Amino acid sequence: MNFMMDLGESRDLKGWVVFPTDDETVHFLSTHKSQLESIYKITTPPWNVTRYAYDKTLTYRLAEKIGVPIPKTFYPRNVRDLEDRRIPFPAIIKPAVMRSFFRQTGKKVFLARDREELVDAYRRACQIIPASEVLVQELIPDVSRNLFSFSPFFKNGRVLGRVIVQRLRQHPMDFGQATTYALTVDAPELERLGVKVLTAMNYYGIGEVEFIRDARDGRFKFLEVNPRIWGWHTIALRAGVNLPYLLFLDQTGKTREIPGYRKNVKWIREITDFATVLSEVSKGRMRIGQVLKSWKGEKELAVFSWKDPLPFFGEFLRLPTLRKQRGF
Repeated sequence: MNFMMDLGESRDLKGWVVFPTDDETVHFLSTHKSQLESIYKITTPPWNVTRYAYDKTLTYRLAEKIGVPIPKTFYPRNVRDLEDRRIPFPAIIKPAVMRSFFRQTGKKVFLARDREELVDAYRRACQIIPASEVLVQELIPDVSRNLFSFSPFFKNGRVLGRVIVQRLRQHPMDFGQATTYALTVDAPELERLGVKVLTAMNYYGIGEVEFIRDARDGRFKFLEVNPRIWGWHTIALRAGVNLPYLLFLDQTGKTREIPGYRKNVKWIREITDFATVLSEVSKGRMRIGQVLKSWKGEKELAVFSWKDPLPFFGEFLRLPTLRKQRGF
């Protein structure tokens, strides 16, 4: 906090617009918003709004209250609550607040195929985070092919620009830590549900509202809100909607609306998507022809650019770090 204030004053950063890029920064900017705004323009909503995205217990309670479908979710207070016969298997143990859990485990969830594994996973989770932050949730079948995101610039209950994508590949495929391949699609029902969630939160800014489509009943089920810049956000620029720029304009008093976006635009994280498809092909879950077809067409590459190719080659040097941090 002191560093940010001193930096702003010493470098004359009055009026500079600040965008968060990770959950820790979201928490910091949101909880110190009033002090920081004496110098900066903070795009993150105040904590009374952001907490509904930061803590998934609050997220899911809100969704249930407003009638937005979620996967079956349980909030155990202790091991005895895991005897609840309504808990379906396979199930996952997930944290209500991600940052400490992921930092210590390198995983977003623990998988439990039966009650014995569920109890073991619950006890392991309670050694890492408070028991009050441990959630149990049903595992929706075929996760990797049914992930979607509604990503708007949202203000006063209105969508001033957005893209909707299907996140078809991630690494690892079943419980991904990062999207490697996304495609813009048309999904009005998903947008309707996303708007309902953001309106209930009184949300402002750009964000990613994640859903999973349950093939068993065809319904979109809400997963979470990321109130920040996310990895594949540049697909929106390729699709005709520069979401960060729309937010920047609004922060500087020049609000603009973009009503549509191009469909079938692709986003590819080159190195990690290659690793993902190589793994899937080797397991027989994907065909070479299918992969090559997916790489054709209008696309936004995450790293490579002819105007500045060095970051792409530099990323090879980061592979040991990526492997340690995210298992790539």
